[in-house]
Amino acid sequence: MMNGIVDQNCEARLRLVVSNESKQRQVIDAVIDTGFTGFLTLPLTVINSLNLRLYSREEGTLGDGSTCIFDVYSGLIIWDGEYRYIDVNAAEIDPLVGMSLLYGYRMQLDAIEGGIVVIQSLNSLS
Repeated sequence: MMNGIVDQNCEARLRLVVSNESKQRQVIDAVIDTGFTGFLTLPLTVINSLNLRLYSREEGTLGDGSTCIFDVYSGLIIWDGEYRYIDVNAAEIDPLVGMSLLYGYRMQLDAIEGGIVVIQSLNSLS
């Protein structure tokens, strides 16, 4: 189970540990974005500091309906207490957690400033 918080902008946030193959780590605070279908976005400063490996490019549709090309990197995060390899899209915005990372999990939140965000594996609920 993982916990986050709803901030003053009414955004659900989750603190994550992002890593590289050498287990060099960086803590980030990410906004949970249910409209983002990928795993995680990170700014290039974080991607470069962790020396993540670029392995593809993909087209994405933004919230305003426009499209752009994202560089996709291979990343490693600690998710629900375990290391997990994921795709990381480079984007010069606040880091975003997307639905691909949340897949297989239940998310509950109290939609008030300071509200609790709880993310729990669906397997642990059965």
